[in-house]
Amino acid sequence: MNLFNFNNIGLRNKLLIIYIVSVFIPITLTHIAFYEITSNNVRAQKMNDISLSLKQISNDFRTAIDDAVEISSKLYTEYELYNFLETKYESSIDFIHAYYNYYSRIYKEVPLFSTVRSLNLYTNNDTVIYAGGVNKIDTLVKESHWYKDSESIRSSYPVLTRRIGESGKLDTFSLIREMDYFTTKDSTQKILELQFDIGIMDRIFHNVTFPGDIYLLDEKETIEYSTNPKVNWSEGNIHYDTITFSKDMLVFEVPFNVPYLNNWKVVGVAQEKVLLEEVQGSRNFILYFALINLVFPSLFIVYITSSLHVRILRILKHMRKVEDQNFELIKGVNYQDEIGELTQAFNRMASKIKRLINEVYKADIQKKDLELQRKQAQLSALQSQINPHFLFNVLETIRMRSILKNEEETAKIIHNMAKMLRKSFIWGKDWVSVDEEIYLIKCFLEIQYYRFDDKMQYHIDVDPEARKCIIPNMSLIPFVENASIHGIEPIKGNGMINISIKRDGDTLICQITDNGQGMEKEEFEQLMRSIEQVENIGEHVGIKNVYYRLKLHYSNHFDFKVKSVEGEGTTVKIVLPFQK
Repeated sequence: MNLFNFNNIGLRNKLLIIYIVSVFIPITLTHIAFYEITSNNVRAQKMNDISLSLKQISNDFRTAIDDAVEISSKLYTEYELYNFLETKYESSIDFIHAYYNYYSRIYKEVPLFSTVRSLNLYTNNDTVIYAGGVNKIDTLVKESHWYKDSESIRSSYPVLTRRIGESGKLDTFSLIREMDYFTTKDSTQKILELQFDIGIMDRIFHNVTFPGDIYLLDEKETIEYSTNPKVNWSEGNIHYDTITFSKDMLVFEVPFNVPYLNNWKVVGVAQEKVLLEEVQGSRNFILYFALINLVFPSLFIVYITSSLHVRILRILKHMRKVEDQNFELIKGVNYQDEIGELTQAFNRMASKIKRLINEVYKADIQKKDLELQRKQAQLSALQSQINPHFLFNVLETIRMRSILKNEEETAKIIHNMAKMLRKSFIWGKDWVSVDEEIYLIKCFLEIQYYRFDDKMQYHIDVDPEARKCIIPNMSLIPFVENASIHGIEPIKGNGMINISIKRDGDTLICQITDNGQGMEKEEFEQLMRSIEQVENIGEHVGIKNVYYRLKLHYSNHFDFKVKSVEGEGTTVKIVLPFQK
């Protein structure tokens, strides 16, 4: 593992690192710390102001509700009101007298509270006249929103709910209370309704000091009121969870802990960017200042180090040319500093190396070239001693004599041998078609069949599209030879060699399979390791020769796999690019 070394860094980068570590980073960290502290303080102060604003709104709402609760509590314990609603009046005149003597007095006290708009009483006493704030509890009332919404809890304490207002929507708030304080006055059902002023919610919740939207939620988190114009809270029951907020939203909550507002709460939602508007200018100033601290000193360092850096790069450039045997000298003024001395030393070295190459290296190359030409001449002379036509003529003579003697099988084998020799004596032909390779394989297999008779069978299956594909010369026959000699020949029973050549898209799949004796595990592993050892041919010359020629022609664009199991046989699979 290489450890970090400061000497491995370029000169310009060294000076830049010194500047960044000693000047830029400390100043930048100071500005960042100042910005973070200022932002956090402003954010905390803003959040506190918003929280106080939301609490003020909730207190105003609570005060308005408390006024109505105070009226309802006073009327809830007033015996004369119960007597007024419970009495069975014999005539309308009797009710009218009772109404003016008692109820009108109560009705006049309601306007003393600015938050309460009107007082309504509901009863199922059939002897009263339903007018002037006295209403009948009929089917229409029982089906209303306010009646159903307060039915389960209005007998315990006042219930704040909504009712349909003049606009036809649920936009009017009322305080509902069941009149059941006196158990002796329970012959009829009595309900008290205090209806709030229609604009009270707008006056309370539209507070300009809160920079966002406000939601009034009941115990089920249903939106009872909202300043968000996109929320139609007066249309019906809209759940708070159905509202989607962006990730930068801040949520503030103020719950109510009084029985008649049990688990109700006021929720305020504001964007976080509102909290940091005052520090935007400071952030930009810090950013510009930090940029100035980086740019101007960096430009100054670049200017100061250019006399060193540019000249060092020029020396490196000429040294890289030396790798390509280009010994060009560095031209220019010979400065007297260390880099100037290094430039002069390089010029002296380049001149001396160039002279040595001309005197020694080139002379050695010429000597080796002459030696190579001499060996080539010897090889050509050796090859010229072998006359392939002589061998072909001899084999043809033997074949003809075998035919004359009716030795057809011997003549056929000699004919196949001649064809194989003729193919093997073709010099310089690197590529052949699949048909030509199969032709050579059939000649070899016919000879082997003649040797072993029925002991060795073979089957060749070639895809018609693959027949015109070109492959390296004699790239399959070494594996067929191994399958015959090393696979089938040593076994006692009959053997089978299957040769399959198929086209699959842009590839040619060649597979040679035998059911011979196979290889032992150690022998097989040694074979696969030896294939990769290019320097040492050793054993398995035929297989390695094919593998290296495939690698020479196709580089890494081919696949070569061998599978061998002792006692079961060997399979060689070669996948080549399809070239027609």
